[in-house]
Amino acid sequence: MNITVMASAAFKEAYLELVPGFESASGHSVTSLWAPSAQMIARLKGGERVDLVILSAASLDELIKAGIIAERFDLARSGVGVAVKAGAPKPDISSGDAVKRLVLAAKAIAYSTGPSGVYLTGLFQRMGIADQIKHKVRQVQGEPAGAVAARGEAEIAFQQVSELLPVPGIELVGPLPPDIQQITVFSAGLHASARSPAAARALVEFLTAPAAATVIRRKGMEPA
Repeated sequence: MNITVMASAAFKEAYLELVPGFESASGHSVTSLWAPSAQMIARLKGGERVDLVILSAASLDELIKAGIIAERFDLARSGVGVAVKAGAPKPDISSGDAVKRLVLAAKAIAYSTGPSGVYLTGLFQRMGIADQIKHKVRQVQGEPAGAVAARGEAEIAFQQVSELLPVPGIELVGPLPPDIQQITVFSAGLHASARSPAAARALVEFLTAPAAATVIRRKGMEPA
């Protein structure tokens, strides 16, 4: 049985390590479709049909209300991280005030259009600096924000820690400090019109099994 999964990049590294084991153990094959969160939602609302969707819990809840997703299964929790180009000095990110000073001083910053980017847009508004920094903010779609920093096109990159870790040419400074951190839950959603619902459920069970937790942690997330 083939399972079609549409997934966002935040869970990609853990997923890529775990899925081959599932295919070997179950005999099912998995076809994976990768897209930015906003594109995924638009495609699903436009009628594209898959078996399983891996997306932020909040976005899946929106799709449940729309009747597109039937059930949600939480997979992992992820915080927002801060990265710089490899070899660059690591800035102070010990507090929200330190991050505010960093952003104001930086010549260019990058973050995604996904859940972390949506959160940061609101955070900078609450900090009262959105207008001051808008000329140097680059919202990235289709590649990790860290790749922009690796090329030297941004001094600071913000994204889910799990999306920053695999990017070559950057160093993770660390997660945002607790006073401004945002934890996003990433979940699997069973499509209401899934062609292979039983196989999709088996994949969810594999991704939430105790053995998967070690991989999820190694890839910068916490099991849900």
